[in-house]
Amino acid sequence: MHFSSTLIASFAALCAVASATKIVRRDCSSEAAAFNLARRDQHNAKRSTYPTLLNLTCILAPETELEDYTSNPPVRQNVTDGQVGIALTLDIGLLDVTTCEPLPNVMVEIWSANAQGEYGTFLRGASPAGSNGIVEFQTIFPGFTSKGANHINLLVHTSSSASSAVSHVGQVFFTDGWTTIIGMHPPYNTNTNVRVLDLDDPVYMAATKAGFYPVVDIEEIHDDWPEGVIGYITVGVDSSKSRSVN
Repeated sequence: MHFSSTLIASFAALCAVASATKIVRRDCSSEAAAFNLARRDQHNAKRSTYPTLLNLTCILAPETELEDYTSNPPVRQNVTDGQVGIALTLDIGLLDVTTCEPLPNVMVEIWSANAQGEYGTFLRGASPAGSNGIVEFQTIFPGFTSKGANHINLLVHTSSSASSAVSHVGQVFFTDGWTTIIGMHPPYNTNTNVRVLDLDDPVYMAATKAGFYPVVDIEEIHDDWPEGVIGYITVGVDSSKSRSVN
């Protein structure tokens, strides 16, 4: 089952290139398409009805506040920690918006709630992107919290060191359809949080208004999502920016 958004129809495959005074957009559709298709080829998954990722734009992903963050997570790709849920292989592609090229060799952190919508010491980890600007995590499809639409938190460092400064803090979301379908099944159906839909979340709305498509593109494994899903997201990062995280 593949859910899409009508928002994508309004997005051009553009790259936002930062300058001293303004953001200059230029077409980078060919670079983004090649980047995305190469990532899909490495997985034996059900192919989307679309020939390329829905998220072709490399417009700068909007910054968000840190939520339930714990510094110095373990460096690892598998962050499941025994948490029960639908297995999610999260494929994150980083594009440098100053060059429209993949952003290589930077440390990426993710963290999310478990199936019941609770944060803990689990489902947290960091792993460096490869020379191709891609990093992959093994996690579970998150349960929703009452703080916002269903999402995974993302942090990008300025280098391959987890102690380096930070160039991006953001959130990536899931369609309401996927959250509803998966939420009907255990252990997700024991989640007692008040659900927030995508369009009711100010962070989600701010992200889409900025021109970024912040939704993870989900594909089933072998046409059977209970076996697990693969999620793709491309994030535009301004590599010239840095900040500290307390």
